[in-house]
Amino acid sequence: MRKVLFTLAGPVAALLGWWGLRHLGYAQAAVAGAVLWMAVWWISEAVPLAVTSLLPVVLFPLLGITDLPKTASFYGKDVNFLFIGGFLLALGIERSGLHRRIALAIVARIGTAPSRLILGALLATGLLSMWVNSTAAVLVMLPIGLSLLNAAPEHRNLGAALALSVGYGASIGGMATPVGTPPNLVFMEQWELFFPDRPAIGFGQWMLFGVPYTLLYLLLTWLLMTRVLFRMPAASTADRQELRDQVRALGRATRDEKLAAIIFCATAALWITGDRIAFSDNFVFPGWRALPWKGLAALGDPAVAMIGGILLFLIPSQEKGRTLLDWDFAQARIPWGVVLLIGSGFAIAGGIDATGLSTTIGHALAAWRTGTEMTQVGAIAMGVTLLSELGSNTAVASLVLPVLARTAEAWQMLPQAVMIPATLGASCGFMLPIASPMQAIVFSSGHLSVRRMVTAGIWMDLLGVLLLMGLWALMGHAVFG
Repeated sequence: MRKVLFTLAGPVAALLGWWGLRHLGYAQAAVAGAVLWMAVWWISEAVPLAVTSLLPVVLFPLLGITDLPKTASFYGKDVNFLFIGGFLLALGIERSGLHRRIALAIVARIGTAPSRLILGALLATGLLSMWVNSTAAVLVMLPIGLSLLNAAPEHRNLGAALALSVGYGASIGGMATPVGTPPNLVFMEQWELFFPDRPAIGFGQWMLFGVPYTLLYLLLTWLLMTRVLFRMPAASTADRQELRDQVRALGRATRDEKLAAIIFCATAALWITGDRIAFSDNFVFPGWRALPWKGLAALGDPAVAMIGGILLFLIPSQEKGRTLLDWDFAQARIPWGVVLLIGSGFAIAGGIDATGLSTTIGHALAAWRTGTEMTQVGAIAMGVTLLSELGSNTAVASLVLPVLARTAEAWQMLPQAVMIPATLGASCGFMLPIASPMQAIVFSSGHLSVRRMVTAGIWMDLLGVLLLMGLWALMGHAVFG
């Protein structure tokens, strides 16, 4: 019954939105109604997210917002190919088994004391999530993390702490790179869409801010988990034999693992070094795209990702008759629904901009200024974080970034100072099981109650926003201009 009510609530919200905003003109009221319809379905998940993401293909031409070729073109943006290419690389690592070796080795080296097990789970999952889809990182790390309960069986809260650490590590680690989590990719494309005359924000430039933020967030999360929320003892009553046995059972790295690692590391190096990186006024790395070959300048990060992904399908595996990655394995695991979700976000942005609704909203929000830029960054991040507790982080980013892109000028702020905190805030929803697939997976482990997840999540949300405010004040403008 609830599902039926929310399904009907979508078109009802669209009609009410159009009726309430018809004074703005037909086109702006129509696009606002369409966005409300999608927002209701996204947040309630009464209809699968991917199905909701297809609504612009029908509604935008029908309502005269944009024509069908223009609407369809948003679903083929180059950032979608960056996502697919990045996921192919992750699948290559998964198919070879390298992901498990990396995660287990990191945790094994950290130690078996309860506080160290938490640190190991955070770091291992965070490292994987920088490059591997965050949901996949949780699926890999959760059974490994929970298997460590034998290392400290006397600590009754260790199961809940390990489960939360895996979920938190995946969400936080994904913020470090543009391919770590879909909201980052949404931002990259929205930036190019709304500000084509400004320099593109490259892979390395994002990481100059994202990696310090991620590392500090992981460290503070560890202190919060072990000193405040669960008070883990620093000493261990067990040795590392359990972990050593698991590492030993893996044996030596296989040929496939080594090849997958080489392709992955080479692709990551090309991502990072492609664009100009200014470390200081006197030390500027020009990037390989500046080399005197015309074609290199046009070779964007999506193309680099595809080069790595295609190589996985070409290099023979040690298993006779197949390559490092085959299509049957890949097509069953690539989240095609997320590809459609990202495309629908671009369609929303295009519709809002084409009808002039973004300018109208920008003028309406011009008075919503909290004072200093630092407090404004905090207000934006907190608002988006709370929204992401109730809906998909990708959907939230797709909804708010087009509005903020046009509002920044009214606030007399750099657009990146508005959009980047919102992007990172979209990945900071930690309170509810429905906030993200990562939260849902760790909740399903059976070691957590909703009350405990909400209590810990409130602290995590506040910590993320406060850290974002402080770090942006220290280095945001230095990195992003």
